[in-house]
Amino acid sequence: MTANILWADDEIDLLRPHVLFLQQKGYSVDTVNNGLDAVEKAKEKEYDIIFLDENMPGLSGLETLSRIKLDRPAVPIVMITKSEEESIMEGAIGGKISDYLIKPVNPNQILLSLKKNLEGKRLVSEKTTSDYQQQFRQLGMRLGDRHTTETWKELYAELVRWELELGQSNDQGMSEILRSQWNEANELFSRFVADNYIDWVNGKGSDLPLQSHQLFKAKVAPLIKADGPPVFMVLIDNLRLDQWRILEPLISQFYRVEEEGLFYSILPTATQYARNALFAGMMPSEIEKRFPGKWISEDEEGSKNANEDEFIAGQLKRLGKDVKFSYHKILNLNAGKKLADSLDNLMGNPLNVIVYNFVDMLSHARTEMEVIRELADDDAAYRSLTKSWFEHSPLFDILKGIAERGGRLVITTDHGTIRVGEPSKVVGDRNTNTNLRYKHGRNLTYENRDVLVVKDPAQAFLPRANVSTVYIFAKSDRFFVYPNNYNHFVTYYRHTFQHGGISLEEMLVPWAVLKPR
Repeated sequence: MTANILWADDEIDLLRPHVLFLQQKGYSVDTVNNGLDAVEKAKEKEYDIIFLDENMPGLSGLETLSRIKLDRPAVPIVMITKSEEESIMEGAIGGKISDYLIKPVNPNQILLSLKKNLEGKRLVSEKTTSDYQQQFRQLGMRLGDRHTTETWKELYAELVRWELELGQSNDQGMSEILRSQWNEANELFSRFVADNYIDWVNGKGSDLPLQSHQLFKAKVAPLIKADGPPVFMVLIDNLRLDQWRILEPLISQFYRVEEEGLFYSILPTATQYARNALFAGMMPSEIEKRFPGKWISEDEEGSKNANEDEFIAGQLKRLGKDVKFSYHKILNLNAGKKLADSLDNLMGNPLNVIVYNFVDMLSHARTEMEVIRELADDDAAYRSLTKSWFEHSPLFDILKGIAERGGRLVITTDHGTIRVGEPSKVVGDRNTNTNLRYKHGRNLTYENRDVLVVKDPAQAFLPRANVSTVYIFAKSDRFFVYPNNYNHFVTYYRHTFQHGGISLEEMLVPWAVLKPR
């Protein structure tokens, strides 16, 4: 790679062998022996990278660094010094250097720094592509294995890892190959769920996953102690594993992850069902019986998640946790800021539950607003938008505040979401619900190969509007479209993010227990 280098060192003549070595490697190298000349050179010419001696007469290395950054804020600067004083290192790092080398340096150290700073992204991309090519066959073979609930979690985590790594590379071809493997995995996973779901929710068999209605009892309740640190359960609605993976490094600045994993969301993978089940510790039809009038049917007016605090209180009582708790649902910026400012008032509660609704609102806004659809055109952009929001959100301030006050943290979600691609025709009467990933009603007509059918809702612990109610769940990335105005709705909804059906992204969702650093 041809690159223009500026090297400033008051003993530059002694470094001629290093300069010749770089020139032989194809680099163009300009040299100066003081900081003032380095600043002037950097103004006159655009360099790809600058090597800067820290200890020069006149203008010091740190002063030279500051002046160059005023004119060329983006240029990578490598500080070279004889000193190992911590204050100098901290000053250089604070000045946003790209690397830090201790004299004497050898030519290969310089070459490695150049490659890291100038070719790092390309080299990482090439290595990632090469590694995935080697793993492609193995992943394909694993897809053909006989799977359990645990091996599906492992395979999903592996697919997410490759998607995140290949997303940093420029090899579109490899990303498309991964996407084809992902689609195959979702088809196989959908069959696996269709074959086993009724047994899971009825507790039959030995291969039983942790499910929505069991999560609180298994992972939150054991942490709640009247004389222990307060526990904050933060549920970020509609958070997928890939989104958690990009938020985790930001959160780990303040927390250590003690334990993390995936659980299986119940069906439908929709807020009304999955989140109510999580907070109540029971399945939807059981909630309907245990809390008369609190389960709001989809055809009724009113919020479908208006009684979550009552469901939490009921579960705590059944678990023998007679403790004070708070419940907060954050639907907008001001509510988030208000909660961030009132954390001190919550530290006396053994449990505080926070529902944060941004990611779910983002997925809905992406469907309905063209500007959001353009900003989050694909999964990678959707992740990026989620990360950008989080970094500047009150939720980030809330999590930092909890850590500063010594609170324990459990982060989880109710369900994920999938970018839908394949339309599937469905016909229903006027009382059929509007969700694109699941339907329930009477006299439904559908493509059998595209759905899991539950003809007896009681078997899946689902509410039954009448004796002939049937539930259907879309498999993989399919979405339901009525034949009327079919082409319009296919165009409108294809590649939007939806939830309610059966896919790895919707059903296998993250949880993590964290402790302040």
